[in-house]
Amino acid sequence: MKPRALHLDLYAEFRKDKDADKEQIDDDVVFEIELIKQVEINVDYILMLVAKYRAQRGDGDDKEIRAEITRAVDASPTLRNKKDLIEDFVDSLSVDGEIDQEWNAFITAKCEAELDTIITDESLRPEATRVFVETAFRDGQLRTSGTTITKILPPVSRFAAGGGHGEKKQRMIHRLGAFFERFFGLGAGGGD
Repeated sequence: MKPRALHLDLYAEFRKDKDADKEQIDDDVVFEIELIKQVEINVDYILMLVAKYRAQRGDGDDKEIRAEITRAVDASPTLRNKKDLIEDFVDSLSVDGEIDQEWNAFITAKCEAELDTIITDESLRPEATRVFVETAFRDGQLRTSGTTITKILPPVSRFAAGGGHGEKKQRMIHRLGAFFERFFGLGAGGGD
């Protein structure tokens, strides 16, 4: 059976029971069409939903808009690893104030805090690490080849037993890569 014929058969079968679960199917179809129309859900779209959420918070409709924010983030491959940041931001919203400014301040603080944690945990050279990360955000990619990443590593003997230079370098590439992916494209500190 050809795909088009199968599709038409399924359509006909659904039409027989058109009253059963019609509302559920209609809601699902509308949601799927909305997802298709939104080629890429980006931070600007999420911030627009956040503004809508804040404006209606007192009306009791906040659960619906909050769920819409979660669905939008879940539907975006580029925002999924940023979901906790977005939800924390929504929870931290002030009653008034510019959402864009609050977002930039929030992301800057989170970005700096997470980078400080990596620097401390791995005993990295703070200034060199910050320059390395700023360059990555400016260029839109994390450059891990060459000697640039070794400049941020603490002095380690290449022959040290139990986790020498090569293993430390690979761990840093992995951690900084995850950090970069998490904050890239979010605005202040994280590239635009």
